[in-house]
Amino acid sequence: MIRILAINGSYRDDGVTDRAVDCALAAARAAGAAVEQIRLREYPIEFCLNCRECTQPPGEAPAACVLDDGMRALVEKIEAADALILAAPTNFGSVTALFKRFMERLAVYAYWPWGGRVPSYRKAGLASRKPALLISSSAAPALLARWAFGSLRQLRATATLLGADVAGSLLIGSTSAEPQPPLAEAQQARLRKLAARLLR
Repeated sequence: MIRILAINGSYRDDGVTDRAVDCALAAARAAGAAVEQIRLREYPIEFCLNCRECTQPPGEAPAACVLDDGMRALVEKIEAADALILAAPTNFGSVTALFKRFMERLAVYAYWPWGGRVPSYRKAGLASRKPALLISSSAAPALLARWAFGSLRQLRATATLLGADVAGSLLIGSTSAEPQPPLAEAQQARLRKLAARLLR
């Protein structure tokens, strides 16, 4: 059975990003996948200390962080998943601080010994890479948000660091029209189609 892990960096319960992730997961579950969602707003992750201790050991496996919190279990879930959904709305042109905090804790996926000029990705040499679906939303129209803001680029960078290839993405725009804008049928259809790519 294919295992799909969704990591959701939205602040709002039942907001657009939540409903988009739920739609994709429902489609994957209906197709026979085992699904799990981590809502970062409810998950115990501390801020990165930038000590770089986790970047010192060599090897492909993510290293251990000096902080003893929920990130250790989350890394285990990421490693065990066959496919990923990475989601975060756009705040001030970027992913939310919740998702950024998670991104910074992914230093465990980098090898950067003292004296090295730049880090290398531990998963860069993988022959087989898991697929990832990226989901974001923005108050700006989708076309403008894709061009002007960095959310999808940051989600894509996260997927690459985790050893995943992007199978597709959806950016839902103009979300400020009403407090709880519904997902359009076309958006739901797109999410179902994208979720199917995670099952191949």
